[in-house]
Amino acid sequence: MQEIIEQIIDYLKGIWLKRRFIIISTWLICPLAWVYIAQLDNVYESDARIYADTQSILGPLLKGLTVETNPQTQIRLMIKTLLSRPNLERITRMTDLDVQATTPAAYESLIDRLKSNITIRKTGGRADNIFTISYLDKDPEMAKNVVNSALTVFIENTLGENRNDSNSAQKFLDTQIKDYENRLLASESRLTDFKQKYSGVLPGQYGGYYQKLNLVKEQLKVIDLSLRELETQLKSAKAQLSSSPSSGGNAQNNIKNSYSIQTTYDGRIAELEANLDSLQLRYTEMHPDVKEVKRRLAHLNNQRSEEIDEYLSSTKNDDGSKLLSSQNPVIQQLQIQVNQLENQVASTTVRANDYRRQVKELESKIHILPEIEAELTSLNRGYNITKEKYEQLLNRKETALLAQQANETTNPIQFKVIDPPRAPTAPVGPKRVLFLVGSTIFAFGVGVGLSLLFSQVNPVVTSSSQVAKITGIPVFGVVSATENLGLQRWHKRKTLIFIISNSVLFIMLAFFMLYAIAPNVILAPIRGIL
Repeated sequence: MQEIIEQIIDYLKGIWLKRRFIIISTWLICPLAWVYIAQLDNVYESDARIYADTQSILGPLLKGLTVETNPQTQIRLMIKTLLSRPNLERITRMTDLDVQATTPAAYESLIDRLKSNITIRKTGGRADNIFTISYLDKDPEMAKNVVNSALTVFIENTLGENRNDSNSAQKFLDTQIKDYENRLLASESRLTDFKQKYSGVLPGQYGGYYQKLNLVKEQLKVIDLSLRELETQLKSAKAQLSSSPSSGGNAQNNIKNSYSIQTTYDGRIAELEANLDSLQLRYTEMHPDVKEVKRRLAHLNNQRSEEIDEYLSSTKNDDGSKLLSSQNPVIQQLQIQVNQLENQVASTTVRANDYRRQVKELESKIHILPEIEAELTSLNRGYNITKEKYEQLLNRKETALLAQQANETTNPIQFKVIDPPRAPTAPVGPKRVLFLVGSTIFAFGVGVGLSLLFSQVNPVVTSSSQVAKITGIPVFGVVSATENLGLQRWHKRKTLIFIISNSVLFIMLAFFMLYAIAPNVILAPIRGIL
């Protein structure tokens, strides 16, 4: 440790011996640097403070009804994009700075200067949206204009971003809705065609395929049973007709066992018979009303008999020959009954055949039923998905419209200018005092470095220990230089020169620092003399 200290002391002594290089470097560097620093142009800073209010009164009211955006994220994005090239070009046009740039290179330099000198920072706390926009320029009015333009661009971009986003969302939703509407119509058309093609086996009002098949089979069973009953009745009626005698007594018995025959006069005859019974309860047989009713009743019975005879005369037997008209009422009724039963059997047979055809047709499609059901399921699934997406897009469009109307009514972000930009009266730079002190220290450091360098290139022994170290011979004593050699006077003169030089230098430094702090104090007397 002692050796290191001694070595440092030897270096300091060598620097002190070569101190003329300190004087030379400081006098060469300091005046030039001080004059340059004094001639630097003043830089003025203009700033503005704004407050972004994100607490909109419509926020709680429209919660869940509109698209909720994060204003903080939007503000951060605008801060990052404020210094984008389109915005900087817009600021140059607003402040007429683009007129000053006559060449593309000058314009690019202007853009770079704006980008480096415009700053926007958050000056409030984390919960306070207070921002400061500042700009440095040689002209205070230009600094104010640039800050004002940047403030305008920042506010307009933030507020216009919502409108641009809303318009873009509306266009996108309209395109998607039109696309899904076309897809929905195509899906509905495919589903309708499929249902029309396989309407007989698809689930419908009466259930599915198997339920419809069972229903048709049950109806076929009922029709078959009814047909067998009618055939039995027809067989029995024909047997009675073939075995009916022509005697009146047997005819009366057969009339009792036969079915009643309906004619067009039956209703009127029944009505007159009821009227006759009512009149006979009140009057005798000789009463004119009773006689009139009996006469009309006899006339209707004759017409009824004539109608039955005409009908029987037009019917045919099984072999194609006409049935013989008979005056026996029993035979007439049996003939009419046979004809009616034959007609019912024929119509029931047609219905039974139609149901058999339906059963056969349904049973023939049972092997393709799984494919039909799978295709129907696929069509329904695609249709339901498309319909669901279409309805969701319609809901989103209504939500976007409501959000756009809310933004047009009141903006979610309200900007309030706390401190508007002003033209500064005092410059904020350059920091001439720091530059002066720094240049002085730099010049002094260069001189110290040169002194150390030359002391090592052309070393001078300054101590006995250094002699012993260089020669390797121990030193037992030291003899001081006498006054007669003049070395002390020479060293004193160099020291005096060093002190005077540095004193003058520091006086000049104080003068330049005073000029940097208060230039009017220095320039006023000079202007008075001139």
